[in-house]
Amino acid sequence: MFRISRKMELSDAVLLFEIEAHDIARKAKAGNFFVLRINEQGERIPLTIADFNKENGTITAVFQKMGKTTHQLAELGEGDSIHDVIGPLGMHSHIENFGKVICVGGGVGIAPVYPIARALKEAGNTVLSVIGARTKNLIFWEEKMREVSDDLIIVTDDGSQGRKAVVTVPVDELLSEDKSIQRVIAIGPAIMMKFVCVTTEKHQVKTIVSLNSIMVDGTGMCGACRVEVGGETKFACVDGPEFDGHQVDFNLLMARQRMYGEEEKAAFERYKITLEVK
Repeated sequence: MFRISRKMELSDAVLLFEIEAHDIARKAKAGNFFVLRINEQGERIPLTIADFNKENGTITAVFQKMGKTTHQLAELGEGDSIHDVIGPLGMHSHIENFGKVICVGGGVGIAPVYPIARALKEAGNTVLSVIGARTKNLIFWEEKMREVSDDLIIVTDDGSQGRKAVVTVPVDELLSEDKSIQRVIAIGPAIMMKFVCVTTEKHQVKTIVSLNSIMVDGTGMCGACRVEVGGETKFACVDGPEFDGHQVDFNLLMARQRMYGEEEKAAFERYKITLEVK
């Protein structure tokens, strides 16, 4: 059992858990993820390791309440335990001194881009960060991102915080103004990552994305997380989750993400009924 040592609401729908998982915290690196199962009957869901503390033996998860399992997870509090937590999984981020980089986080993607931005800064890079969301209430970790960024740009779709724009607008401007930028790292909804890649491709700047495909076991055995990269089938859990965004078939990725939409909706409706009965 893995104890929740801290719970925090980052916005109306986004929560943060610090989970006691000493072995995972000891080995975790930027870009890794883990899989949890709330109880023996629970669904296995992957979450990015948004932060880790090797001394305290904790990992940080940030998640948005979307379906049945994430709503069920949100019902847990400090001192409660999660039945299974396995990790760190996936290939960690490739970190070196590239020179000047842009880190882009969209919505909940702000959380997984943070440890990458921090690692890139520690490696000596000049880090320009862009974070965005639909509205002010979905922006979080502004100060944490400022601490690891040489410059931070905030955008919202409705202009309620920072600039009224989508993340591709400042990314395009930065790449147009500064030809010394060597790499872009983008994490967020698939549609956001797709258009960041469309933007960066015309500037011929290598772009890394972290793919949030459907996963079950997280070890490459089930094949649920398969994606097409450069015309080849890859498994996001063991070959990724990070890939060259210019090689990713985002249309196929988004189609696969919608595969179980009806089943997910039905599961959530059944869960709401159980809550009403209680």
